[in-house]
Amino acid sequence: MKFAYEELEVWSKAVDFSVAVIDTVEDISTDRKHYRLLEQTEASSTSVAMNIAEGKGRFSKKEFVQFLYISRGSLYETMTLLEVLRRKRWISDDRYSQLELSGKEIASMIKGLINAISSR
Repeated sequence: MKFAYEELEVWSKAVDFSVAVIDTVEDISTDRKHYRLLEQTEASSTSVAMNIAEGKGRFSKKEFVQFLYISRGSLYETMTLLEVLRRKRWISDDRYSQLELSGKEIASMIKGLINAISSR
């Protein structure tokens, strides 16, 4: 038996995205004073999939949609943090572009899911 959220492709892609972000952050070598920034990048990236899962477990469609909006906000936060890391040259332009492509795909899927739920 699976949890209901495991059937959502967007959840699976969001988990893959968070793993890729964490792998990227683990490769960064910087002073201790920047740990909070790196931890926040990991936290916001995992929040994308976690909010999709939590929303799927809620009672109403309205609650699910609200958690999808939160998930999208976490995705935008992650992309902003990744842009900061890119501008600091802690991650390469190529790596950022790969993550950005995944982020845009997930954002589109979240939007589609919100629209599908809201139109029912």
